Amino acid sequence: MNLAVVLVSPKTPGNIGAAARAMLNMGARDLRLVAPRCDHLDSGAVAMAVHAADLLRGARVYPTLREALADRDLSVGTTARLRADLPPPQHPAYVRPLVRAAAAPALVFGPEETGLINSDLEQCQVAVRVPTGDYASLNLAQAVLLVCYEFLQGQDELPERTRKTATREEMEALYGHLRETMHLIGYTDAVRARHTLRLWRAMLDRALMTSPESRLFRGLLRQVAWKVEDAARRGSAESRPASGDVGGGASDAGAGDGHTP
Repeated sequence: MNLAVVLVSPKTPGNIGAAARAMLNMGARDLRLVAPRCDHLDSGAVAMAVHAADLLRGARVYPTLREALADRDLSVGTTARLRADLPPPQHPAYVRPLVRAAAAPALVFGPEETGLINSDLEQCQVAVRVPTGDYASLNLAQAVLLVCYEFLQGQDELPERTRKTATREEMEALYGHLRETMHLIGYTDAVRARHTLRLWRAMLDRALMTSPESRLFRGLLRQVAWKVEDAARRGSAESRPASGDVGGGASDAGAGDGHTP
């Protein structure tokens, strides 16, 4: 998209450099400055631009907003305030189709301290406001980043989900395994098992597990079963007397009796 970003009377080099970087992040490359109050090629601006230094150096400077917008077929102003005699600003998403249909749109941002004044907004066909919390004042570069995102990277529809979930056969095998484990550890009994498993199904189905995730979960269940069985084997071994203990005791008692005076 042939999108221009117009900064009206920017005050500080760092803000201009940061705005250039925000543009590059979102894929915009046409930076226009109207009556800047600083040197946009100052070392501070270049430092803030980082990899957008070339974009910054290619910025065009104009004495008036009218001249900066002369070749544009759509200009979108930005404001956080309602103006009594101007149309209210819209959410950027509502303006997105208009911007994308234009051949040469421009986004216009005002000075850091005041934003665009009424005479600037009069030269814009439409105005937008970035939704914020109660504190609506955005740094210039933040505003450039968010509005450029809406028009250049924002999607009208969500991309198709590419995450492949486990098959129902895999999930049914998992639920059978889970039921066996619940019985093994006494988590539920035959009477309550159906209802309990239904609750687990609802929760795990919402997770939309992948095949590897379902195998990971079943690995945990196998480890639980092994641990229970291992504990049972150890308990059985400890409860059995060692071989020869009883016989040895009886022999010792008999030997003792034979030596009693």
